[in-house]
Amino acid sequence: MKKRKKIFVWIWKTLFKTVLFLFCFTIVQVLALKIINPPFTPNVAWEWAESIIKKQPEKRPKYTFKKIEDISPHLRRAVMAAEDQRFVSHNGFDFNEIKSALKNLIKKKKLRGASTISMQTSRSVFLLSSRSLTRKIAEMYYTVLIEFFWNKSRILEIYLNTVDWGTGVTGAEAASQKYFSKSARHLTAAQAALMTAILPNPHKWSVKHPTPYLRTRQLQIMKDMPLMPLL
Repeated sequence: MKKRKKIFVWIWKTLFKTVLFLFCFTIVQVLALKIINPPFTPNVAWEWAESIIKKQPEKRPKYTFKKIEDISPHLRRAVMAAEDQRFVSHNGFDFNEIKSALKNLIKKKKLRGASTISMQTSRSVFLLSSRSLTRKIAEMYYTVLIEFFWNKSRILEIYLNTVDWGTGVTGAEAASQKYFSKSARHLTAAQAALMTAILPNPHKWSVKHPTPYLRTRQLQIMKDMPLMPLL
């Protein structure tokens, strides 16, 4: 009986220490990235390693971090207009969008995204691509942390630099260079809106060969951009 009790106590102590270590580790992660620009993301590191293993240097991901001041204000407004119009007012979770997504699921039996810019930032910076429940919980946890420790400008800056913008393309600078052969600083309103229009499915939709649907999205984004604050 005493032996069983000792094992039980050991398990709980180990579990507590593990949880405490993970909590402290994630706090340090988030605090570090408040002032240090991420040199890469988990997905960039994975793709880089994969290209080395497969000896395919042409498939190595392109990633260049730029300060928010060096990214076109048109693009800053465009991503808020298209991805998260209540970005500056919510605390990481847009419950209006979540409610709307649930109604859509009930009525049309179709699930649509309700991720905020903060949630997408958490996903891009701290986690590998996956659709597991564990990853979703981790994403929500990191969202709470970055909303607590970072300001909105920093969240948007890291989002713009780490979001997936197509195969082998991470962040605004790499995307701008690929699609328009110019720095993200010099994107026009129309270019920024078109680049943003593909974000829901950057591996399927093309900036260089936009469909009529993408053109419609581009026009709607351009219409909403002036309503967005400049961070």
